Amino acid sequence: MEITTQEFKHCDLFVVKGRVDSATAPQFAKALEKATDNGRFKIALDMKELEYMSSAGFRALLATQRNCKRYNRGEVVLVRVPDRIREALELAGFTELFKTFDDPVTAVGSF
Repeated sequence: MEITTQEFKHCDLFVVKGRVDSATAPQFAKALEKATDNGRFKIALDMKELEYMSSAGFRALLATQRNCKRYNRGEVVLVRVPDRIREALELAGFTELFKTFDDPVTAVGSF
C-alpha cells in the first residue's frame, strides 16, 4: 500500500494505491489519524488505484469519519471509488455515511 498526501487550503487529498488489508490497515489508519491530530478534519480520499480494502480498512475509514464529524469540524469524502469497493461499501451500509465524487477537483472544491 502506498499513500500520498496533498495539502490544500481547505482540505487534504489522500491518494491510496494498492491493498488495504489487515497487514496495511494500521498504516492506513495512522496516516489518517496523523492528519486529524494536526487539525486537518476535511479529508478527500482518492481510491482510483485502490485494489482492495478489508473490514479493517473500513473500520479505519469509519473511525476517521466520526472523528472528523465530531463538533462539525469536517468530514471524509471518497473519490473515484472502484466498483468492487463501492459494492463492499454498499453491503456494509457505508454509502450513506460518505459522500462520493467522480473526480478529485470536485471533491476538493466541495469543502
